Amino acid sequence: MNKILHAIVHLDRPGKKVVRWGIVIVFVWIGALKFVTYEADGIVPFVANSPFMSFFYSTPGEYKPHMNKEGELIAANHTWHENNNTYGFSRGLGIFLITLGVLLAIYRISPLASIVGSALVFIMSLGTLSFLITTPETWVPHLTDHHWGFPYLSGRGRMVLKDVVIMGGALITMSESAGIYLQRKRPR
Repeated sequence: MNKILHAIVHLDRPGKKVVRWGIVIVFVWIGALKFVTYEADGIVPFVANSPFMSFFYSTPGEYKPHMNKEGELIAANHTWHENNNTYGFSRGLGIFLITLGVLLAIYRISPLASIVGSALVFIMSLGTLSFLITTPETWVPHLTDHHWGFPYLSGRGRMVLKDVVIMGGALITMSESAGIYLQRKRPR
């Protein structure tokens, strides 16, 4: 049993790599998806209801009748989203997410840049978690079931809640990058 526990003690090292590369994969992949219509349509309730982000849209309060389901493309709704800046904002967000993923990935080459990337991931995760407060669609609506509202997370709410883990991961990647930076600055 002690041999197993001694092996487990050192799992933090590969664990840090899994956390870092997991965040890199998620941010690059999701960032790339922000260039696709269904993904851009899917973030509309979050952005439209956010007091910090709704200004990116032309008419954020009018989104509900123009929502497409995943995999659905209704031409009139698509045109509305084009006019609303849904796709322009989503592409900008995609570029930002991919940039953050790259910053975390280059920690060995540029640990200081990776520290900045990790800090931005942390801040962004706080912003994403704010959607639990600002976006009604993060909670199960009152339809026919008696399980609705808080604490019953909808699919959107469950997706947002995962940012608690990403926030913790950002602290780990920031700490690791800072350690590399300081080690390189240490007089020899």
